[in-house]
Amino acid sequence: MEGGSSELQSLQDAIRSSDVVENRIELIKKLGDLKITEKSELASLAECLTIFWEDYTCLDLSQCMLNSAIIQVALKHLESDISNCLAHFLVLGTKASIWCGKHLKMTLMSTEESQEEEHENLFFQLFLDLLSFLGASFSALARYPVFVEKMTVDIVETFFDEELNLIKDSLPEIKRIQSFVSEEVVVKVTQEVIDSVIRLCGTYAQALNWESWEEKLERDKTDMDFQGAKRMNHVINVTKCTVEKLCEMGVVAANNGGSLVPIINMSWKGVVTLLQLGDGVLATKVNVAVLISNLISLVNESIRRAAEAWFSSLKENISVTEARKAFLPVKFYLVNAVKISSLYPYQAYLVRSEITKCILMMSMLKCSLSKENLLKTASDVFTELLEKTSLDLLIAMLNSVQVKQELKVEFLDYLFSEGSCTDSVAGDPSKMHSMVGLFSTCGEVLPGEKTFLIGRISLFLNFLRFSLDLDDDVKLWIAGKLDWFFDMLVNEEVYSSILLLQVPVLYGCGKTVEVVWQPMFSSLLNALQTFMLVVSSSPAWTELESFLLENLFHPHFLCWEIVMELWCFMVRHAESGMVSGIVGKLCSLMKLVASTESVLIADSALRKVARSISTILTFGAQSMVDHVYMAIVHDEGTQLSSVMCLALFMEGFPLNLLSDKMKRIVTQRIITDYHFFIENFDDKSMNSLDCGLLGPPVFALSSSLQSLQISTSDINVKTLKFLVAIIYNYKVCEDKLMKDQYRKLLSETLGIISNVRHLYASLEMEKVICELENLFISGPDVSDTQLYECKPDLALFMAGLAHMDIKETDESSNISAIWDLYHMLLGERHWAFIHLAITAFGTFLLGQIAISSGDLFPIMQRFRMIWLLEMRQIWINLCLSSRYSLRRKRHSSQ
Repeated sequence: MEGGSSELQSLQDAIRSSDVVENRIELIKKLGDLKITEKSELASLAECLTIFWEDYTCLDLSQCMLNSAIIQVALKHLESDISNCLAHFLVLGTKASIWCGKHLKMTLMSTEESQEEEHENLFFQLFLDLLSFLGASFSALARYPVFVEKMTVDIVETFFDEELNLIKDSLPEIKRIQSFVSEEVVVKVTQEVIDSVIRLCGTYAQALNWESWEEKLERDKTDMDFQGAKRMNHVINVTKCTVEKLCEMGVVAANNGGSLVPIINMSWKGVVTLLQLGDGVLATKVNVAVLISNLISLVNESIRRAAEAWFSSLKENISVTEARKAFLPVKFYLVNAVKISSLYPYQAYLVRSEITKCILMMSMLKCSLSKENLLKTASDVFTELLEKTSLDLLIAMLNSVQVKQELKVEFLDYLFSEGSCTDSVAGDPSKMHSMVGLFSTCGEVLPGEKTFLIGRISLFLNFLRFSLDLDDDVKLWIAGKLDWFFDMLVNEEVYSSILLLQVPVLYGCGKTVEVVWQPMFSSLLNALQTFMLVVSSSPAWTELESFLLENLFHPHFLCWEIVMELWCFMVRHAESGMVSGIVGKLCSLMKLVASTESVLIADSALRKVARSISTILTFGAQSMVDHVYMAIVHDEGTQLSSVMCLALFMEGFPLNLLSDKMKRIVTQRIITDYHFFIENFDDKSMNSLDCGLLGPPVFALSSSLQSLQISTSDINVKTLKFLVAIIYNYKVCEDKLMKDQYRKLLSETLGIISNVRHLYASLEMEKVICELENLFISGPDVSDTQLYECKPDLALFMAGLAHMDIKETDESSNISAIWDLYHMLLGERHWAFIHLAITAFGTFLLGQIAISSGDLFPIMQRFRMIWLLEMRQIWINLCLSSRYSLRRKRHSSQ
């Protein structure tokens, strides 16, 4: 090999002595043709190439040709055994990267002139060759042990930094480079370099023992294992550098998009891969919180661009393809953020405010998309791609043992805070254009807390819907936040949206997941029911059960309906033992709140508990219904038993679900008590009210008439006489409390009669009609405004007159009384009364037609003027009512 060595030396000497660039280029190319195998010769060659590299600013074509020749020669020899001269090749790569970065900026800044085209083509080819050299250099490093010599370590770390800087700086310019070099080729070569860097870091990490790494890094320089500590520090440094540069590349590539999508994928996947090396030790030296923050920023920016494009000029339906194009990058960023947060949850906690804001805005965006017909497809795609993934980002922190319990509670309180609706900013999700502004806002404090109210509710429902993924302590906290959830639901904007909004929801699991549209109220119930099933065998069940019991008395209709739906769901699906225990608690609660004063008050605690028990038992087994009834009446005859039994009857206790034997017993008791009461209805009975209430048997019969299907033959003409007696007593009574009792009794009796058809054929009916006309229209009590409470039952009674054969004569006062009563009812301005009155009058007319053997003409002749006049009055009343409502609406909007 002496000849080879001599030839190498002579070429090196010739290059050094030559002042002509072209000659030097030719001589350098000859170096590439030499077959060098000796390590010493390779070292000499590497050192020579490093010296020959010209660092000064490129002024003409010749310098690019010279440096290009050097890179090509170096690239040819990288596959050889360069163990003793690898540092020289790395120094060459570092110098070349610095020079190339400067040249790239100058080239792109210069004007495009024809005489520069050849120079630019040559430079960009040199750039590609350099990228290939860098990739080969990283691969060469992987073939040798981790360096420990300080000089070599410094060279390697500088090499990492400069090479990755060059790649990062070149990414935004790739589109401009494509006029000289194929864009796909540049992206492919760049990918190869990135891949080789990631592989090298993996190789380094696997070569070390990471056990007790903290002790090893603290070794004294005199320790025999100090070399191992130096090696470990070196691997940590290069990996940290790579992670940070890959993160920067991922951000730059994301901001430029287009053909850089492969770079985006490789960069972020590389970050996740490297953070898992060395049992997580490597990441302790990296600011992982910044990485997560960058990914969240990319999510916000992608969503902002989509919102801006769609909401600013919404003219046609958004296609599935367009929606997926907008949301797939978001999913990619979220998936990587989830992976990193799962590895380092405490680092994610450090940027909780950014994560919270991002997830809440995404949640509200879904509601906003769902509200617009043209954006429903986008809402579908959003739900499919992003809903679960965005929640996983929060779950990664909440399920981790690395985040202390008190920090989790603090975070969740921040996410679902008590003051979330105190801000003055409107939270109407229909204000679509505000979404663009929301995603461009940044800062520690959430802008416009109330703006996120719908988003918070939607996010809380997702926690419930996917609660199977939560740890027990998080489930317990979520159960404790149900009171906050109900407080938010009573907000006017929220419950109106809950009742009106249709939203897409994920159903199924694995590959069978599909998106289904349903009312938000149904989605809410399903989420709560899912949560009930999930926590049924966890410590959170006690908290949930207490919540349901406490909210039996919730004043807001929507919240009460939700509570009852959940109780009924539990009765349908829970084990019989659990159901019996819950119903037993409700019965005990009813005994605590029972009182004679509250049984006739619809909103009293007694009636609410009775309503709850009755509703729940509708879905219960027959044996349970029997058991509850017997438990209530076991002290038959006592005041408490009578009050509770009456409250249950008035709230629709499912008597029809009792066993046949129990039905017969209950029916017989109700009929017997009723007859006994009306037959003994006198002044003496009035002075000794049963359980402080006038006529419990009447209320019991009125409430159970439909469910028990009591034979109307058991109700005779004595009921009509009883009604006349009530009217008389009401007129003469001066005691306010007693008058109130009579009025309630009057309403219930009218309701009973309206269900007993044969009573309308009785002769006593004419007297009843005249008494009612006198009470409501012509008598001294016409000014009694409290009689208003009886008019709904009076309308039902009047509808029953359809079964009465009216014989109209000139001297008949009966038809006049009937007409006067209808005139009074039809003259009401309340829409509910108008509806009842029209229904009653229409039923009456149809009944009269039937009695007249279907001959419509005599009926129309008889009532034609009545009908025309009343329809005219009803129309006037409706118009007045509408104008009044319109004025109120305008006043409230002002």
